[in-house]
Amino acid sequence: MRLARPRWSGTLAVKAAVFITVMCCALAALLGVLVHVSVTHQTVGEARGLALSRLEEATTAFEAGDTLGPGAAVDPPGLPAALRRLAVAGERGTMVAEHRGRPTMWAAGPADGERSEMGVPPPGGRGSALAVAVDYRQSARTIEALDSAILWSSVLAIGATLLVGAFAVTRVTRRLHATARVARRISAGDLDARVDDPRTKDATRPQDEVAAVAVALDSMASSLQGKLLSEQRFTADVAHELRTPLTGLHAAAELLPPGRPTELVRDRVAALRTLTEDLLEISRLDTGRERLELDTESLEAVARRVVRAAGSPGATPGTGTEVRVVRDALVETDRRRLERVLGNFVANAHLHGRAPVVLTVNGPVVTVRDHGDGYPEYLTAHGPQRFRTEGGAKGHGLGLTIAAGQAEVLGARLTFANAPDGGAVATLTLPHTPPAGAGPRDGTTPSTGDGLPDGAA
Repeated sequence: MRLARPRWSGTLAVKAAVFITVMCCALAALLGVLVHVSVTHQTVGEARGLALSRLEEATTAFEAGDTLGPGAAVDPPGLPAALRRLAVAGERGTMVAEHRGRPTMWAAGPADGERSEMGVPPPGGRGSALAVAVDYRQSARTIEALDSAILWSSVLAIGATLLVGAFAVTRVTRRLHATARVARRISAGDLDARVDDPRTKDATRPQDEVAAVAVALDSMASSLQGKLLSEQRFTADVAHELRTPLTGLHAAAELLPPGRPTELVRDRVAALRTLTEDLLEISRLDTGRERLELDTESLEAVARRVVRAAGSPGATPGTGTEVRVVRDALVETDRRRLERVLGNFVANAHLHGRAPVVLTVNGPVVTVRDHGDGYPEYLTAHGPQRFRTEGGAKGHGLGLTIAAGQAEVLGARLTFANAPDGGAVATLTLPHTPPAGAGPRDGTTPSTGDGLPDGAA
């Protein structure tokens, strides 16, 4: 089983801290080893030189038959066996070893040199070693103190470097987080959001990569805002300009004599009027200036009004729209907008799906389901897109787009999915904050909002 890494472990600050720590540790270890080797070599060299000097003096006194100096003796106890073998073989050498519980620098050489060459037996006999013991405690303490100083200075240097590096990296990451927040606001629809990095305002200050990203994001947001505003103005202007001739065309169509051609003309005029009203509604939603008219509403009553307004009796399963109430709820909402959303769902289900169509109220959650082929893949993945339909379907793709816009104004969460056993499922989750003592409305009057939905997906 693979354990999931914490999210913070992948942040730039953590990566920079780990990199700085590793590099500081490597540098401190390298410098520490170099200093330790250099000082140890010098200290040991001085102790070795002193021991060899005393061995030379002891050798001279030994050959002259004089008294050996302090610390000098022939085959003294405690002399390392390896050093004794070297001395017996006729060589001189030094070695650091423990002697009587303290570090000692030994220097040893042969004790049968010139006397044996003159035929005079040496006092110590053949195979003896003349050795000198020099106290090595001071040198050992010096090396120990040096190692301790290297360790603590390395820890302090790493800590100070890590703090300074973390401060520098945090300043950069703070600016990156601010840029990311602005980008998320823009993607959520707030096209007025800007980074406005202070570094980009002063031409004399050097511009780093974060400032370049901030400038690019602000420029992109400004360009996107200009294009969207231009599109919104165009849509609103077209819809307004179409309204006047369509009103005249509608009046003229009403004066035509009864007959099949007249019915076709009136049907197309009605479709054009619905499309124009939808375009006007979308342009109003795009401005983001819609205001709610809140009231306490019973979702069951709203659902039954929507079904009646759509012309589907609510209690006939398999033929119209069936209303199922698992649990009613009182919500603070805008009734007109809520009915517009649910009406579009119901009309879309009848237009593109197959019966039975079921509208279910379960607390603040309302679902509308049909038993057709389901929503297209692009819609479940990215939401409704205006003027896009699949497979030659009827409509202009504005019904669900308007529903999504009105749901956003209501502060509700809207999702589109396909049922496992077939059929499209639209789910609207409303904020559930009923006031204390509020009761359900009568709910018998059909909605008189801004027209019946066209229901196109």
